[in-house]
Amino acid sequence: MQSKRTRKKLGREKLQGIIELCKPVEERSLDPFLIDIDEVISIIREYFPEWKLPEDLCLDAETVHHLASVIKLQSEWVKHRSTSLYTDPFLLEEKLTRVSKEEIVEIFLKAWHPTVELEQISLHSLAEATRYWKGLLPLDERWKAISPEKIETGLATREELIRQRILRDKTFSEELENFWQGLKKMVEEKSENGKIRYWDFVGAETYEETVHRAFMTSFLVTYGYATLEIYPLEEENFIKPYEKPVTKIGKKQLVSIPIAITVEDWTKWKRGELK
Repeated sequence: MQSKRTRKKLGREKLQGIIELCKPVEERSLDPFLIDIDEVISIIREYFPEWKLPEDLCLDAETVHHLASVIKLQSEWVKHRSTSLYTDPFLLEEKLTRVSKEEIVEIFLKAWHPTVELEQISLHSLAEATRYWKGLLPLDERWKAISPEKIETGLATREELIRQRILRDKTFSEELENFWQGLKKMVEEKSENGKIRYWDFVGAETYEETVHRAFMTSFLVTYGYATLEIYPLEEENFIKPYEKPVTKIGKKQLVSIPIAITVEDWTKWKRGELK
């Protein structure tokens, strides 16, 4: 026969075990219905007469509190499933095994509501179609051959091509050289470490000019006038000009680095949100 001390110790351990079992349920990591409420209540009721000390009574009250939380979660679960018309799949399977094939077919026919569409040609539709075809022109009038418009060809002057922005007023090499000098001047004025942020250099007042500057910058890098420094973790790009064009690439493999120049990015740069 157990002594009073042993029985109290065993009761405390059981209450503590109940509390530890209820905590995962309260944290929504365990199904609330895995706890047998009747069994837990019987354990609490069994050991309640043994508690005389305040700490034991507090432990008993804490157990009841956690158990009440579990019961509340069970109630919420039932309420949610009942309002959402949820049916347990095991109950459905059990019902289906008990229903005969004839009853299943009858239930299906009662619940089946197929969509049916009826189309037919009426006298009114035929009359409308006849009026439409009679109103059409003959095929030889509808499909007349269209003679191409004669356009006189001629020579375009260089000034006209420049005015239409097909050519620029400077040669490409000259423009690239001036662009390189502009990069070096901007770096000298606005930077102390010999490089400048990519968007601070290519960004312009208009999106079209920004695209053109990014286009020219790609040739600066390709032809060895400058280099790109990419910092992916910081999401920062810098462009660094060389003092003299680097003509020897050596044995290093060239790597293409695409940088998108979108209207959204240009707008962010204008607002100071893009580095």
